[in-house]
Amino acid sequence: MGDDGTVTGLVMRADNGDQRAWDALIERYSPLVWSICRRYGLDRADAEDIGQTVWMRLVKQLGNLREPAAIPGWLATTTHRECCWVLRTAGSSRATAWAAGAENIPDSQSETAEQELLTAERHATLREAFTSLSPFCQQLMALLIADPPVSYAQISATLGIPVGSIGPARRRCLDKLRCHPAITALMNDSDDGTALCYARSTGLPGNASGAPLAGAYSG
Repeated sequence: MGDDGTVTGLVMRADNGDQRAWDALIERYSPLVWSICRRYGLDRADAEDIGQTVWMRLVKQLGNLREPAAIPGWLATTTHRECCWVLRTAGSSRATAWAAGAENIPDSQSETAEQELLTAERHATLREAFTSLSPFCQQLMALLIADPPVSYAQISATLGIPVGSIGPARRRCLDKLRCHPAITALMNDSDDGTALCYARSTGLPGNASGAPLAGAYSG
């Protein structure tokens, strides 16, 4: 258990006072917190203050998290609230200036920023769910999404299973992936249905090109 690098394992170890586990959580999710602060147009000092506040709140909530694997969503929601609070308490002039600046951001740039945030969260979620799979499922899924593609004949030889059993094995592994608490939470939190639609069509969360998947499995 001491070397468990999954989000659930890190949360449990951090809650038990493991400083290395806590540092690993901060390293893994600080980019997510920082990107949200930047989206709100906050300067470095405010972003650092908000980051400290968010992590302090997490310390108090570690033992109360119902689904530790869904921690990316918790961090994103908490950071959003802290950013809004900073803007409200900073005075109407600053909030008005931020709103005016936000209105001038091109739609394409705004959409890109939001997509980057969603992608970062999905990467973390997928990594957590993927590491919970059996070694066989991990190897099978990695082979199926390899670039360049690996033929079924090669997969059969690598895993020592008949070609005809690859499809059923893939479905079983994907079913396990879909049932992971972090994936379930991500689907439930998706307000536009993107994550759910993608998961139904491919069995994995990410964008239509599948690009995030290779990155998620490489780390």
